[in-house]
Amino acid sequence: MAEEVYKLTREGYEKLKKEREELKKKLMGEIAERIKEARELGDLSENSEYEEAKNEQGKIDSRIKEIDYILDHAEIIENNGNSDNSKVDLGKRVKIKDYRLNQEQEFILVTAQEANLAEKKISVDSPIGRAILGRKKGDIVKIKTARGDYKKIEIKDIY
Repeated sequence: MAEEVYKLTREGYEKLKKEREELKKKLMGEIAERIKEARELGDLSENSEYEEAKNEQGKIDSRIKEIDYILDHAEIIENNGNSDNSKVDLGKRVKIKDYRLNQEQEFILVTAQEANLAEKKISVDSPIGRAILGRKKGDIVKIKTARGDYKKIEIKDIY
């Protein structure tokens, strides 16, 4: 069976590494101290502070392991400007025109792990992402919305 590959942008890869380090610091420092203090209170069987700290420790440890797995199986998608900009692909910045709103929008196409609308990063698994993946500049695409109607967009630029 082939191993799963997680495609990430360089920025997404670095962000996960940073999150892992912050979680490790929290696990080793703050959580370890809370567990130590809770133990000092005595009977652990009825100690809610101890249980809460142990539960948080387990959640953080699970997230660290998940991040380690993703990073170990990551393929970094580089968009260094020299790559093929003839079609929409992961890691590409795309400018579209939404005909229903009569406005242009720009975003980066990323994996679900990296998606963040505030940072103008949309997932390739989103309706827009699926509709434009592999398309070319000038293509006009109809996308079915959550309301069941369609919106028409044009791919204005890929870079």
